[in-house]
Amino acid sequence: INNNVKVGVITYSWRSMPSSMDDIIKYCTETNIQSIELMGNILEADLGLDVEIPKRWQYKNLSKEEQKELDKKIKIAQQKVKDWRLSQPMSKFEAVRKKFEKAGIEVHTVKFMPSNLSDEEIDYAFRAAKAMGAKAITNEVGNQACERHPKNAEKNDMYIALHNHHQPGEEGFSYDTFLDYSPRIMLNFDVGHYWGATDINPAQLIEKYHDRIYSIHLKDKTGKTSADPNQNQVWGEGTTPLEDILGLVKAKYPHIYCDIELEYAIPEGSDAVQEVGKCVKYAHEILED
Repeated sequence: INNNVKVGVITYSWRSMPSSMDDIIKYCTETNIQSIELMGNILEADLGLDVEIPKRWQYKNLSKEEQKELDKKIKIAQQKVKDWRLSQPMSKFEAVRKKFEKAGIEVHTVKFMPSNLSDEEIDYAFRAAKAMGAKAITNEVGNQACERHPKNAEKNDMYIALHNHHQPGEEGFSYDTFLDYSPRIMLNFDVGHYWGATDINPAQLIEKYHDRIYSIHLKDKTGKTSADPNQNQVWGEGTTPLEDILGLVKAKYPHIYCDIELEYAIPEGSDAVQEVGKCVKYAHEILED
């Protein structure tokens, strides 16, 4: 926390590293991070979920028979995952929460992205995230999440934080389409993707929707009209106006969680923990100005 701004990380940033909950706590301690958006898949793996659901996009040019076989495998795996989820006592999640709290780390969001799941699993996702101490789960921007999640969010006194990729650059896109569904819907605003898709300073959107932004993903990218557009960069080498963004949050909206999302290629001789540490330092230098 720097000048009341919560500079944290989405644990996806450490996807290239071992990711048990003990590992995550260690990385947070090493990089001076006190708040996180926790990936649901690594949380569940740590608690014993060991089922791989085949990904359709990895299979190309299948015959009808092979397609039927793949569908069957996916269905069986999905059912195993569902059975595991619905058998978990919330005390297991509360025990993990206590580990994080003991280390001084707040889990403010769990990224379950459950809009394609069964009703029972959506209910599980909200209850599990709440047991972790989170106030939100994330989902990609879309009508399905907005239609399915508000009642569970209401029931658990939580939010759905909608994450954007490049949708804001599409013609006719408006956040209001989604925010109008329910006051329980907030934004998990990815400023890098927004900049890369629109060339509009994300600070303008933060100013407009500050009371509906739950958290921000921080990254540095090239803009839409750059020579090499919409590319992730080492922080300081892209053109995302991070100074404007963090300066505005510091001055007016320090309640918004700001999470580093490491997406640029890790330089040789370094690793994701070192690179996140550099991003933390970069953000703090802006905030100390």
